[in-house]
Amino acid sequence: MTQAAYYILCCLRPNSLLCVKGSEMEFQAIPIIRIFDELKAKEFYLGFLGMNLDWEHRFESGFPIYMQVSRENLVFHLSEHSGDCTPGSKVFVNTNELDNLHREVISKEYKYNKPEITTAPWGARVFEVTDPFSNKVLFNEQQNT
Repeated sequence: MTQAAYYILCCLRPNSLLCVKGSEMEFQAIPIIRIFDELKAKEFYLGFLGMNLDWEHRFESGFPIYMQVSRENLVFHLSEHSGDCTPGSKVFVNTNELDNLHREVISKEYKYNKPEITTAPWGARVFEVTDPFSNKVLFNEQQNT
């Protein structure tokens, strides 16, 4: 489309998808993490990692829970449903505030994780935590080169 044709189209139909400035397609991956105990999951993800409980769902009382937790634009789905995902998985999370996050996490009274910042083989600074169900979350901060 020529610049002139674009200008005419946007003047005549300003709500056209072609005329929305900065309308790049965006994606957000939301990993589903297998859990086996709602209280332990909440202690880890809400208490230790400082995430928020957005919503939770059960088909009825006594059924497995499925919930969403988030912190800023980091979103996880936590599921007690056996067919949703595999326990012992690993989630790779990029952050630009590794030191602040690490300071916050290690200040918590959570006796099962005392992560340390290390340098990964790819040159980034990282720390990893393991939830009560053997799932791992690796926080990664890429170094400027």
